[in-house]
Amino acid sequence: MTDVLTRLPAAVQRGYLTHSQPLWRRALTTHDAVMMVILVIVSTVAVSSIPRFGTPLTLSYLLLDVTPILLCALPAALILISGEIDLSVASAVGISNVMLGWLYAQGAGIELAMVAGVLCGLVVGVVNGFLVAVLGLPSLAVTIGTLALFRGVAVGMLGTDSITNFPVELKSLANANFPGSGVPIVTVVLVLAIVVFGIVLHLTPFGRSVDAIGRGRDTARFSGVRTARATFLLFALSGLVAGLVGVFYTFRYGSARGDNAAGLELAVIAGVVLGGVSIFGGRGRIAGVVAGVLLIGLIQSVLRFLNNSADVINIAVGGLLVLSVVIPLLAGRISQAVATARRPSPASTAAGHDTHRKGDK
Repeated sequence: MTDVLTRLPAAVQRGYLTHSQPLWRRALTTHDAVMMVILVIVSTVAVSSIPRFGTPLTLSYLLLDVTPILLCALPAALILISGEIDLSVASAVGISNVMLGWLYAQGAGIELAMVAGVLCGLVVGVVNGFLVAVLGLPSLAVTIGTLALFRGVAVGMLGTDSITNFPVELKSLANANFPGSGVPIVTVVLVLAIVVFGIVLHLTPFGRSVDAIGRGRDTARFSGVRTARATFLLFALSGLVAGLVGVFYTFRYGSARGDNAAGLELAVIAGVVLGGVSIFGGRGRIAGVVAGVLLIGLIQSVLRFLNNSADVINIAVGGLLVLSVVIPLLAGRISQAVATARRPSPASTAAGHDTHRKGDK
């Protein structure tokens, strides 16, 4: 059995060796489990070393700050698993925020303005989906273009002005906590979204299709997966969620500005990749994404608590993004090199066969 195993490719060898271990050991050595452990360690160190960091007020601000990132990260993770990328989420959030504020300032009812804001985000997703899935353009180039396009539209609609006269009850609701705790009410929506996306990715045919597309688009197409349709739906879903986040963003901060949510895409992509989603597609889990985004949010909260500037925070997030891409790549190459070194050479294998033949004679 060992001789047969050494003849298999390195990736197959790793799979056999991994699944030969007990289930509990496999569960504790996954990327998701490692991220959870790191999250607990960083949280413990922050609470124990920074005065007043462990208060309910800090927890409330942390969850409110991480909610837009995590909501946008859920569809972004599915897109990345499929082998594509969406860098326009921040612009979709921004233009949804601006559309809501602009319509409300023009005299539209707040309900109509909220619906228009969500639909505005959906339009961004549909445009991305059409260009990538229907026209076959590369998603990196497309979403960089729509990032600049829709951000420019948002800034052009309001200029340097901001709209702040939103209903007080909606602003209070967006920031409200459950009585006697530091857990925001919006966390309920966040948990439901995590459960829904987890079920879709891991327990439905659509989720298996997304995974198959990321592992090999041509193979998935020949297997009967409607790759263009799935890709279009993913980008449309990303835009829809970004529109909902834009509405939350408006009432969370009580303002509509053309530069709102600028830079959000960095935290979203960093959290997704840090959570174990392969930048090359075909691998990733929602649990890891949640842990990765929470770790990004925790680090940002710690740096703000220590009065660091936004530039320092961006440097930290960017550094985590680079490390989350480089470390798995290096680990994979080292593992492959070790497996190759342990694999017997063709000459030694042939000599072994000759010895067996002589023994048979």
